[in-house]
Amino acid sequence: MDSAQYDAVSTGLILIDVLNDFLADDGKLNAQIGEMRDKLDLRSQLARLLEGARGAGVKTFYAPHGLDEHSFDDLKYVHPTFQGGLAHQLFWKGSYGADFYEPLRPAAGDVVVSRHRMYDSFRGTDLDDLLRENRIEKVVFAGLTSQTCVEGTGRHALEAGYHVTFLTDAVAEFTEEAHRAAIDISYPRFGHVVSTIDEFLAGIRQPGLT
Repeated sequence: MDSAQYDAVSTGLILIDVLNDFLADDGKLNAQIGEMRDKLDLRSQLARLLEGARGAGVKTFYAPHGLDEHSFDDLKYVHPTFQGGLAHQLFWKGSYGADFYEPLRPAAGDVVVSRHRMYDSFRGTDLDDLLRENRIEKVVFAGLTSQTCVEGTGRHALEAGYHVTFLTDAVAEFTEEAHRAAIDISYPRFGHVVSTIDEFLAGIRQPGLT
């Protein structure tokens, strides 16, 4: 693994699916993910990460999920996971569940990416264009869920030529097994760096400083 140093100007924090259906106590998926989310203290961890990254001058990119009745019209074979998303109107565009969780919502200077429909926040969105417009070279991933959208987007970032960091204490999953599989097996395979929030924040450097 590379040494974990990050130029504030060329580093982007990609925050995936910090939406009410996952994070709010009255979100549609709270019953399924709430126990693991709270065990990992994810909401507080993400708030701490955001505060530190913004304070250090690292730009944050919000990559939200979003579905509607036409999201998969072009696909012949829709995976059961996404069939369920349609049936239960999860992350439904324009709904409370698809809105950003209030304590973590975008602030001035943050960038909101167009909504992804499956696990990869690059595919069918403007994420790559926005990263390149902002001259981002290193991307740091956090959010939900560890093994699906975070991992899926990180894999794409690696193949697109970005330097990839996964933060193990800024993600959560529905089960312990899925979470451990992501952070213990997949992240070291697809990330240049696997680290913690504190290690990432400590590695941020301002332009011209060593």
